[in-house]
Order: sequence, then structure tokens, then C-alpha cells
Amino acid sequence: MAKIKTIGVMTSGGDAPGMNAAIRAVTRAGICNGFKIMGIYRGYDGLINDEIQPFSTENVSGIIMSGGTILKTARSKEFQTPEGREKAYNNMVKHGIDALIVIGGNGSLTGAMEFAREYDVCCIGLPGTIDNDLYGTDSTIGYDTTMNTIMDCVDRIRDTAQSHERIFFIEVMGRDAGFLAQNSAIASGAEAAIIPEESVHVDQLARFMERGIRKSKKSCIVIVSESPKCGALYYADRVRKEFPNFDVRVSILGHLQRGGRPTAHDRILASRTGVGAIEAIIQGQRNVMVGVRNNEIVYVPLVEAIRSDKPFDKKLIKVLDELSI
Repeated sequence: MAKIKTIGVMTSGGDAPGMNAAIRAVTRAGICNGFKIMGIYRGYDGLINDEIQPFSTENVSGIIMSGGTILKTARSKEFQTPEGREKAYNNMVKHGIDALIVIGGNGSLTGAMEFAREYDVCCIGLPGTIDNDLYGTDSTIGYDTTMNTIMDCVDRIRDTAQSHERIFFIEVMGRDAGFLAQNSAIASGAEAAIIPEESVHVDQLARFMERGIRKSKKSCIVIVSESPKCGALYYADRVRKEFPNFDVRVSILGHLQRGGRPTAHDRILASRTGVGAIEAIIQGQRNVMVGVRNNEIVYVPLVEAIRSDKPFDKKLIKVLDELSI
């Protein structure tokens, strides 16, 4: 196996606070260990379109505190085709890139896994997603910052909910994972969370209305995981029809959840996993995601990291139920 000399780094998919800290860590740890670092702009699209340039320590100065990603990001449909992946590989060869570090979520790491299988290149993933839905790591880069953003928004909305005695359904990101909704509900003192992990087992709205609404408690906050069919608007409409005596409002937090300065937790996580990615390459690791479990760096095979069944702690539901009486 040829010795790796040049490493490409990219951010892919949805942006997450802390991605810049990860780019910084990969660049500086790589240079410190004798590697040449190439920054790839706009994710896999940039690899296909040859948006690649050498990175020095100066390129990543003063970015650890910034949200977003200096490398920009995109979701690439072309990379999903054999022709697109061939263009990407040819550009890697052109620039002498021997290994690829991909900072992103489930779709991004799936792309890295397929690319590695097809062209036998070394791909290392960093868990950059606000959803916290990657298997094998306790937390993902951006999750903690987003939780704090949601908590701050809910604190502000509660002022209006209490003043007007309203039920607010607040929709947060997460798609198929309820980590953001459930934990932000606990952190903000919400009365309920409606999450995908429970959607097939119970009518969560009915359970909440039966348990959580008292005559003396007409202002309530319900955090809802986003869903094209059963989001906050769906549940608000149900309450209006089934419980017309309640004043109901909806707030969809949307993309403001992705922005902002990363928390200390996310900066440290990004820095540790970024250094861990370089260490993985030095050790000869291939096609793994660098995560943190029980405060220790771990290497998780990409095929495991993208599993759709990351364990959800059902005890958190009981915690929220008991604290929201």
C-alpha cells in the first residue's frame, strides 16, 4: 500500500456549527505530522469540478469561533452517479490526493463509503451533523450548539405562550431522529416532545392532551421533530379540530438552528475528532468515522456509522413526562 502524503478535506451536506473547527484541526494536525493538505470547496461537487487548493495554517487562522464552513458545502446529485465519482477520482489523482477526510452526516459518509469501495481510496469521516443520528459516537459536531439555539428560542417563545395562555407547537430539525426534540424539550422545560421514535407505538398528541393539559395550565410548549406529513402544523390542526377551546400557535425554527457560534463542546469535539482523523491515517485506518464514546476517541467502520438505528434512550421520555406535570 502506497504511503499517504496528501490529504483532501471537505465539508458536505447540511452545514453544522463546529465544521470550521474540524477543518482547522485536520489542517493543522495534518501539517504538523508532515502531510500536505488540500481544501476541497463545495463538497463532492467541488471534487468533481476541481475546486481544490492547497491549505496552510494561515487558511484556518481565526475560524474556530465561526459557524458555517469556510469550505462551503453542497449536496451533490452528480456524485451519486458512476460518471460523477469517476470525475472526482480523476481530480484526486490530478492533485495527488491519497486520502479524503469528509466532514458531514449520514448521506455524506454513505457517499464516502461507496467511493472508497469503488476506487480503493482511504476515506475518513468526521460526524458533522446537527441531528446526532450517526451510530457509534455519543455526539456529533453541531448537535450541542443547535440544542442551545433551540433552548434559547423556546425560552423566548414561552414568554408569549404564558402571556396569552397558548399552546405552542415548535418544530425543530432532526428528520428521522428525535434527539434534538427530546433533549431540547427537557432542557427548555417543555411539556411534551413528539418524536419519530415513538410515532409507530402511540398517538403522542392524544397521550399529551390526556396527561399534560390541566385546567390551571393553559400555556404549553410542545417540541415536534420535523416531518413532511406529521410536523408541527399537522398537530396544531388536530388540536384546533379536536380541542377547539385551546388557543394554538406554531413556530417552525427552520434554518436558524444551523447557524451561530459553536459552543465549547462542539469546538472541542471537532478539534479532537479532527486530530483523530489524522491519527487514523497514520495508523493505517481506512474507511472509518472518528467518533467519541465515553470521552474516548473511537474508530467506527463507515458501514456501521450510517446505520439508521442509533439507540434512542427511552428513559428520556419518562424524564420529560415526570417533569412536565
